[in-house]
Parts: sequence; structure tokens; C-alpha cells
Amino acid sequence: MPETETWTIGRLLQWTTGYLKERGADSPRLDAEVLLAEALGCRRIELYTAFGDVPEEAMRTAFRELVRRRAAGAPVAYLVGRREFYSLSFRVTPDVLIPRPETEFLVVRLLDLAERQTPAGEHWQIADVGAGSGVIAICAAKRLENSRVTALDVSPAALKVARTNAAEHALSERIEFIESDLFSAVPAERRFDFIVSNPPYVAEGEMAGLERDVRDYEPHLALVAGPRGTEVIELLIGEAAERLVLGGWLLSEISPQLDAAVRGLVAADDRFELFPTIKDLAGLPRVVQARRKP
Repeated sequence: MPETETWTIGRLLQWTTGYLKERGADSPRLDAEVLLAEALGCRRIELYTAFGDVPEEAMRTAFRELVRRRAAGAPVAYLVGRREFYSLSFRVTPDVLIPRPETEFLVVRLLDLAERQTPAGEHWQIADVGAGSGVIAICAAKRLENSRVTALDVSPAALKVARTNAAEHALSERIEFIESDLFSAVPAERRFDFIVSNPPYVAEGEMAGLERDVRDYEPHLALVAGPRGTEVIELLIGEAAERLVLGGWLLSEISPQLDAAVRGLVAADDRFELFPTIKDLAGLPRVVQARRKP
């Protein structure tokens, strides 16, 4: 940023938008606004009534550092430490995946199914496998008051983030957090009405082709499943069949490229009835759904 300029908020946004665009940012204007609001300690919408204001030097210095890191590839969500998901705000760190809009389709389907039925027991019993930042578990607990949610993740660092988010949304008492590789640490007698998951589904050979901010910054443990990309989902299908109540549902986010393979894995387990894959707004297959046969 040339120091001869008078760096009003409007000028800062204009220059930074062009700078980030040159460096390949997908949403340079939005990135610039979010980062400047973070540096100024205000809401993004407040920038629009302050284009002529000149921020203090300390704030401009903080903004320059955020922009430098974004230009190097660091995701905006990690830089500001938060991300919105399903109209709620969540803390995120490099220990967890950044929540994405596609995962909201899984939440919507879960809520739709639950609202059409009544639980067999006193509460809906829901397991979120690979909970990460806890967005699925927290949305389920918040929207389904008659539910008890178990959030599972193999990463203790991820569970720490999820616990923080649950506390922020006043849901700690209704979500149980367990460090577990799939269901390995869950008591054998536990059964669930719904098992939902956004598991690792990137094949090892696909990593090099991912966008830089994903490949270099998001946790590989939560991304990579193995050589085929279906390894974790295959294990999940088998364990879910053992852990679901009769008539219970398995909902799993997938990569669109894996739809046929995952559907084949579900169809091969005669304990499940396979339902049509839910598509996202782009028309791509996104959520595989199956019901445990009575």
C-alpha cells in the first residue's frame, strides 16, 4: 500500500480488492471487507457508512498483516477465527475444517426427517461422527429441542473447538463430546436414531489438485480418507448399521465424484435401504441417505 495515499476506509477496500484479485482470491471484495472489519473491531455493514473515515495507524498495520496472510493463501475464516453456518456464528481454528454451505444440506435433511417422525424413546438420539468444529451437532441440538447429541471426533484439538462453540450457544448440557475413531470409544449398547457425518472423503491423489487455501491450511486428518477416498465412509456404513435403531437414518456428506461408489457400498449392505442422494444448489450429489431396515 503506497504510503503517499490518504488511506480512507473506501480507498483501503478499493486497493485491497484489486490486490487480492491479482493473487487469485475467489471473493476479493468480500475478503477485503471482512478483514478490514476485523482490524477495526466493527461489523462489516458498518464500513458502508464510514468510507471517508481514516483509520488509525495501528488499525491499518493490523489490516496490512491480515491482507498479507490472505494473499499468501491463509483462509479468511482462520484469520478472523469465525465462520457463519446455518445462520449461526462458530469459532474455527486450523484444527478444524472450515464449515461450508454444502454441509447445510445434511442439516436440513436431518431436521426434515426428525420433524416428520417421533422418537422411539424420550429424546432423539443423534450421533455426529467426525464433528470437527461441532456445527452439525450444535445445529441439531439447537433446532431439535427434543434431542440428545453425541459428537465424536478422533482429534482432541477439534473437540476443544467444538466444546467452545457448544458453550457459546448454551448447548453444552445437551451435547456429549467423545474422543473416538468412529464409534470405537462409544459404549457398545448405545443406539442412535440418526447418524450424521461429514467424513474425510478426499483421495490421496487428489490433494495436489485442491485449492491452495484448502491443501496448505486445512487439517489433512479431516480431509483425506485414503487412496480411494471412500475408506472412512465404508467403515462408517458398517458401524452405523450396528449402531442405528431399526428404522434409523444414516446421512453422510460426500464428494459428488464418489456418489456411485458410496451408493454401491450402501447397497452392498443388506441391512440398509438406500434412498436418492440429495443434491446441492449446483445440482451435484451431496448427501447420501440410507435407512436401517426394520
